[in-house]
Amino acid sequence: MNSPAPKTAGSPEQAQSSALRMLAGGMLGMMVAMGIGRFAFTPILPLMQRDLGMSHSLAGGLASLNYAGYLAGALLCAIWPRVLSSISVNVGALLTSIATTLLMGLTLSPFWWGSLRLAAGFASALLFVVIAIEVSETLVRSRHSRWNSALYGGIGLGIALSGAVVPLLDRFGGWSAAWLGMGVISVALTIGGVVVAGKRRGAVSVPGAVSPANGGVGGIGRLAFAYFLEGVGYIVSATFLVTMIAHTPGLARFAPWSWVAVGLAAAPSTIIWQQIANRFGVRLALTMAYLLQAAGILLSSVAAHAFSAGLAAVIFGGTFLGIVALAMAEGGRRSGTAGRRGAAIMTVCFGAGQVVGPPLAGLLADQQGGFTLPLLLAGAVVILGGLLVATDGNFSAKPN
Repeated sequence: MNSPAPKTAGSPEQAQSSALRMLAGGMLGMMVAMGIGRFAFTPILPLMQRDLGMSHSLAGGLASLNYAGYLAGALLCAIWPRVLSSISVNVGALLTSIATTLLMGLTLSPFWWGSLRLAAGFASALLFVVIAIEVSETLVRSRHSRWNSALYGGIGLGIALSGAVVPLLDRFGGWSAAWLGMGVISVALTIGGVVVAGKRRGAVSVPGAVSPANGGVGGIGRLAFAYFLEGVGYIVSATFLVTMIAHTPGLARFAPWSWVAVGLAAAPSTIIWQQIANRFGVRLALTMAYLLQAAGILLSSVAAHAFSAGLAAVIFGGTFLGIVALAMAEGGRRSGTAGRRGAAIMTVCFGAGQVVGPPLAGLLADQQGGFTLPLLLAGAVVILGGLLVATDGNFSAKPN
């Protein structure tokens, strides 16, 4: 009986194995950088309000600082992409993401909380871009680029993990233990990502910034504004969903699990929405995602039972990453050879919306004594974004 032929260096089997390992490592990295570094604040926020009496306005301000840091980091990557080739910068961003999570549990100062959330946002943007580029390049070289959408599922898995673990950490020491525990988990995930992905060069090779003369971005104006509106609307739920449910009579125990539902729905969403776009076209898919998300936000404003709150969480989780993936890909397509410039414009618009949304929502929630009005306004803003997408004539006439 003949034994199977050994896998030779450079064989298709080895290429596929290497690509899968890189993808898995990248997903673990996304869990650290985004699922925890950016979004662990959402399930921990109700604990901080319970234990420390934090106002909605302060919570919105802290969230806004994190998103401002992310915006600054994304802009740096777009304007000066060579920064991504620095191993020290990339390792520093990773250590910063872990350290800022840990240190959030060791201070009672709003000033330091704000500083840490700002730094965490900046670090998460650098890590997001580095991971996305390196994984994408590896998958393209191995002819497995069709797997690329799965990378962003790591964000959803990180969200689900934080939602599941924070209630357990809360039992050991409240809000502080939650931050410290998530920091320790970030360390474990980082080690796992390095081991799974294997030895890498630690930085990516990127071209310099694209000159405006090399291409045009005139066709993305309406899309970019719709993306700004998505940033304003979605971030209200992304920041306050768990807090809102925690303050709903009879739903306090369900609140952290709503964040698990968001993460589990988000994990496969980019793949699902890409398939919808491939079949029906990007404009219809993106419009559907906007309007479905708006319906979920509006549902969350009146949710009084676990089922309706859970459904709102699933709808939100199942749409926000899909919108990001489709809108960014469409912006890149329209920008042609100025793809990096187009990506920068889209990122600025989305990031600006995220900076604006939380403080306004927090202020309104304090004034109104609840989140009904902020959520209604957020839903209306997302509906407007969907209408802009639906009437945008610059989409390709045929599905991909």
